[in-house]
Order: sequence, then structure tokens, then C-alpha cells
Amino acid sequence: MEKALSGVRVLDLSRVLAGPWATQMLGDLGAEIIKIEKPGVGDDTRGWGPPWLGEGDDRTAGYYLAANRNKKSVAIDIAQPEGQRLIRELATKSDIVVENFKRGGLTKYGLDRDSLTALNPRLICCSITGFGQDGPDADKPGYDLMIQAMSGFMSITGNADGPPRRMGVAMVDLTTGMNAAAAILAALYQRERTGKGQHIDMALFDVALSSLGNQALNYLVSGEAPGRTGNAHPNVVPYQPFETADGWLIVAVGNDGQFARFAELVGHGEMAQDERYRTNGARVENRDTLIPPLAEAMQTRSSAEWTAALIDANVPYGPINTIEQAFAEPQAQHRGLGQQIDGIPQVASPLRLSASPQDSNTAPPALGQDTDTVLTDQLGLTTEECEALRREGVLG
Repeated sequence: MEKALSGVRVLDLSRVLAGPWATQMLGDLGAEIIKIEKPGVGDDTRGWGPPWLGEGDDRTAGYYLAANRNKKSVAIDIAQPEGQRLIRELATKSDIVVENFKRGGLTKYGLDRDSLTALNPRLICCSITGFGQDGPDADKPGYDLMIQAMSGFMSITGNADGPPRRMGVAMVDLTTGMNAAAAILAALYQRERTGKGQHIDMALFDVALSSLGNQALNYLVSGEAPGRTGNAHPNVVPYQPFETADGWLIVAVGNDGQFARFAELVGHGEMAQDERYRTNGARVENRDTLIPPLAEAMQTRSSAEWTAALIDANVPYGPINTIEQAFAEPQAQHRGLGQQIDGIPQVASPLRLSASPQDSNTAPPALGQDTDTVLTDQLGLTTEECEALRREGVLG
């Protein structure tokens, strides 16, 4: 059974996270991903450990393994003219190029989008940068943490009386990768109608601002910048952790009916009829008087007791798990979210298409492991020619 993107070839000139995350998603959907890496070094994240898988010279950081399954690694030195020629030839046989060099960084190699699309007008080129291809910040480097800060994300993350905080993963990079994959799929669909490729300009800063979601509109509607609310929701109440007699539970009340059941459950059924708390808007405005009695009531029973009661009352809830506990959840076990590919741990793709199997994945490649295979299959090089290029330092 073919996957959704079988027959689509991606030339991946990106490294670290945003670009590789996008191409991994395309690979999960069946595209052939040819990852170009610097000989002897490879993607920077190969060395971003510990933790490591393997030992000595063969060890690879878990960070790299998180974003590079379903790819072929080809080690080519793009600083050498012969390496540039090989990449241009691969571009003529590809559908998509993904790169995350600084603006104009590929021009000196003759690998910029204008040079490549002149050779292949059907090519879709996706450029991922910190701030995009134009504007006063276009030439600045962009990293997830600085974009979290500049975009306002850190200003709304953390406790109200504490300092700004970063998110626990590089969420701007990840969401940029997801947005890039969506844009690439749209460009592929448009090419079916027009026969022409196009350039996709993805900026971490743009994605971060768009990902502020309701918080961005909270500001645009009110003119007041939202602040930090810790684990409480700025627009929905009660929607937060509550301490129990022996731990913590999340209660996520999403509508007035759920609130009425929750209030009854904790012994404060009268709150659902109180005009201060009857609607969500009123609860947001009066959270300071609403939450303390609810919090006090939640401390009277254990987490297990509350879990059973919340299930019976049909009130959304959840435990606060460690990552270990999350993978041990029965739902995670049932869905096979933690898996092994050729002995290498992976998190299963969340993209589940009924006609596109998930059981044909390949493990993240060793540096340069597919160099000769790709160049002989795609460009017709002989084994002897590959060896000669390797002696010259063009190939790894």
C-alpha cells in the first residue's frame, strides 16, 4: 500500500529543528527525503547530547533522532564547486527543496531559489529563517528562545508573580516546521493545477505571533497586553490544576454545564446559580472569589477518589504526568506512541491516514549512509566516481 506522498522527492538542505521537523512530517507521509549533510560533521543536532544512543564515535544525540526518521543521509560538501553541481543535479530531479540558511546564504553556492528554479521551474522552494525574506530584521539570525522572547510568548508564560519563562520544548521551531509542511502541501496541490512551483517564505517570528492564538486577540480586542496567569487559563474558569489530599489534578471545565456538575460534586452546587459564577464570562471576572472555595474542597479527597468522581460526573480532568508516566498511559500504549524502528526509539507520527500505513518507517540515518546509493541511483554516478569524489573531499 502506497503512502500519501509516495513519488514526491524532497531535497532537504536544512538542519537543527524547524526544517528537519517539516521534512520528517513529509517523510512520514511517504515522501522521499534526501538530507544533505556536511561531511564529518552532519546536522548540528547529532552532537546535541547527552543523552546519547550508542557509544564512542557511533553515538548519536536523542535530539537528532527526534526529527530525522524516514530520511536518506547524503554527505556532500556544498562549499566545493563539485558538491554544488551534485546538489543542483539533485534539485532538477526533486519536487521540493527545504532550506534554513540565512537570507541570501545559498547565493554564493549557486543554490539559491532563483538558481534552482531556473533549472527546475516545477520546484517548490521553502526557506525557513528567523524573520523572513524582507523587513528590517531579515538579516538577523533567529533562534527559538529569542523568538519566544520577542514574540511575547515568554511574557505570558510563568506565574504572575514570577519571571518570564520559556516553554519546555522549542515550540516555535516545531510549529514553524508544521506550518512549513502545510504550506508545502498546499504548493504541491497548486502545482497540480498550474504546473509551476513557487517559493515559500517561512519565518519563526511570523509563526510565533500567529501561534499566540486567543492571547493575540485578547490584546488586539482589548488594547491591553495579557500577563502571566501561571497554570490558570486567561479566558476559561475553572481550567487549572487543583491540589488534592495527596497530589494534583487538572480540572478543565469547558462550559457552564460542566461547571454546574463540578460545583455540585465539590459541595458548592449553589455557585452554578450565583450570577457571579453562572456563566464563564462571569467566572473569569470573579475568579478571585470563585477559586479559593473550590481549591479548599479539592484538598479533602485523594487524587484517585477525585478521579473516580470526576469520571462519574463527566467533568474533564487529567493527571499531571511526567513524560515517563505519559508514555505509560493506557491510551499511549494502545496507540503505540512509543515505538522502536530498527532498535532506535521513536515517537509515533500523529498523522494517521486510513490509506497510508505507518508501519513502513525507516530509522534516522547514520551520517552519509546513503551517499553512494542516492548518487548512483539518481545521478548515475559509478562506484569509482563516488570514490574519486570522496578522495577529493567532496563526499563524506
